Parts: sequence; C-alpha cells; structure tokens
Amino acid sequence: MEKIPMTVGGHVALEAELKQRQQIERPRIISAISEARAHGDLSENAEYHAAKEQQALNEGRIADLEDKLSRAEIIDVAKLSGDVVKFGATVTLVDEDTEEERRWQIVGDMEADAKAGRISISSPMARALIGKKLGTSVEVVTPKGARSYEITDVRFV
Repeated sequence: MEKIPMTVGGHVALEAELKQRQQIERPRIISAISEARAHGDLSENAEYHAAKEQQALNEGRIADLEDKLSRAEIIDVAKLSGDVVKFGATVTLVDEDTEEERRWQIVGDMEADAKAGRISISSPMARALIGKKLGTSVEVVTPKGARSYEITDVRFV
C-alpha cells in the first residue's frame, strides 16, 4: 500500500470530515430513507430514490476517507528545518519576469487549496521546487507557458 503524505492539519481535517459523515450525515440520511419509505410505493417515490443516492455518495466518501486515513503518513512540519524545499515547506517565490511575489505551502493531494496558498506535492510547481535550495532559480512549465522563479524564502511552520 502506497503511503499518502499529509500534514498534521490535513489529517485532522480529514478525521473531522469522516466523523461528521459517520455521526451526523449517516443518521440523517437513514432517517430520510425511513421517512420516504413510510410514504408507500417505492418504485415511484422520488424522495426515497434521492435519499438512497445520497446514502451511496456518503458511504463512498466514508470509504475513501477511511482508506486515505489508514494510508496517511503524517509529517509534522514544525519539526522540519533547513533551506532545501521539501514536503511541508512554505516557499516564497519571486517571478523573475514580473517581480511578483507568491507564497506556497507544499502539502498532500487531499489538502491542496490554491486559494489558501497550499499546492499539492504532485503539482508541476511543487515537483519543480522539491529539492531546490534557497536562492535558486527554478523554471516551471505551466499552462500559460514556462515561468522562472527565484526561491527567496523556505520556512517550515
């Protein structure tokens, strides 16, 4: 089984979603199915079919979360240090063409959220940055073409 790297925060968020789906969503859906079943003929009961579909989606997500959590390799970023980019690093980059500064944290696939400044370890940007040292220039191929960035800061927070 392949391990899935994730930060402590990402693991906590997945556990919270799993708990919410098991303890709140599952009973709510079961109640909706029971209520719809009480209305009679199930073959033409849209409420029943909708509740059963919700149940299937919820149970599928629960199974997915349980799988991911069982294979999680939790990396405590606060215990890392150095000036080489690796999983969990928060990297400050300066676009060498526009001088625009960007800050990204490299996280697991399940935690990625570009709007919050977190990119997946498997993204082209993260793959280009991994193993590079502070002060290094990195070229990243993006959908908009190749871009060059200078690594101006590497932190583990």
